[in-house]
Amino acid sequence: MSEALTAGPAPDNRADTDAAAHDAPQFLLRAPRRSLAAQGCRARLPAGTTATLAERVARFFATARPGPALLVGALPFDPDADDALFQPDTITDTLPTAPVAAPATVADLRAEPSAATYVQAVADAVTVLRSPGATLHKVVLARSLRVASIQPVAPLALAARLGHDPNVATYVVPLPDAGHAPAWLVGATPELLVSRRGPLVYSHPLAGSARRCVDPDEDARAAEALLASTKDQDEHRHVVEAIVAALAPLCEHVEAAAQPSLHATASMWHLGTRIQARLKDPATTVATLVARLHPTPAVCGTPQRLALDTIRSLEPVPRGFYAGAVGWTDAQGDGDWYVAIRCARVQGTQVRLYAGAGVVAGSDPAAELAETAAKFTALLTALGASDAPTT
Repeated sequence: MSEALTAGPAPDNRADTDAAAHDAPQFLLRAPRRSLAAQGCRARLPAGTTATLAERVARFFATARPGPALLVGALPFDPDADDALFQPDTITDTLPTAPVAAPATVADLRAEPSAATYVQAVADAVTVLRSPGATLHKVVLARSLRVASIQPVAPLALAARLGHDPNVATYVVPLPDAGHAPAWLVGATPELLVSRRGPLVYSHPLAGSARRCVDPDEDARAAEALLASTKDQDEHRHVVEAIVAALAPLCEHVEAAAQPSLHATASMWHLGTRIQARLKDPATTVATLVARLHPTPAVCGTPQRLALDTIRSLEPVPRGFYAGAVGWTDAQGDGDWYVAIRCARVQGTQVRLYAGAGVVAGSDPAAELAETAAKFTALLTALGASDAPTT
């Protein structure tokens, strides 16, 4: 066995006397299409950029090796940064019982950048989007919350609390990190980037959001307003068109609804479009599809490279694996990959939450700030914290 990921049990750590820690999954995905838990690290996929993912995965599986013919892990948001995938020692589709634990006590919570700085960044982006001859059509700007707890945050317990929402895919993924405490990406995403089963390909992009309301009548009005919103429909259209265009060269038929439908989570309404396609070449792998799609306009913008440059210039906190992708791929080329949103980077007592909003020419900076605050709700609740800071 080769080296273990930082956040997982080392392959030679079989004598660990803490049986509970030894048996805890290193990777966990609880999702509608397939749920799985993985333990241990038998081998790591050599890290690389998203563009080289399919080639590296193919080379990995071309070598006969013991253990599951499966890679699990995460891709970073930046397609030019290194990913983190590994072959586990064991996998199971029977997920462990969720640990019962109270949220950690939050000692400090602060926005990075501040709400005012974020609003100004959105305003700057809107100015560019509205300028004559603008070539940038949409950019997704994110902000983060830094949370310090008194006790270490348990990734599996946090995921279990997030998993009470049946309309999300919850995940726990070990991250490479040089720190003393293991680092994890923990989240509950509603968005399927791409799935492959044989020749069939599926995607379910989400873009355009509204906060849900406790009152049923207000909640219904919020949903109706989202469906009627020209700004949100425009934002969503950019995403669907980009995914269809990316799949078209590889697929003989791509089906996408003409109009988006509502997709609900416990805290948010989203506009969503289900996309289905059939591969021209059945040998095309899910890794190839991921590389063509990631990052979509739902988390980046369009055109992609111009949006990436804008994000790098306006966001003071690096995204890391937020807005990347989490999932698995097997030796047959099948797999499921979800957009890594509604997530937090967890390392001991330190937690960083992320949330973003799609900015188009019709955006209102204050409304985009409110959207990010709403998207923090699920994780803040799971952490036992109050609403996001307003300053």
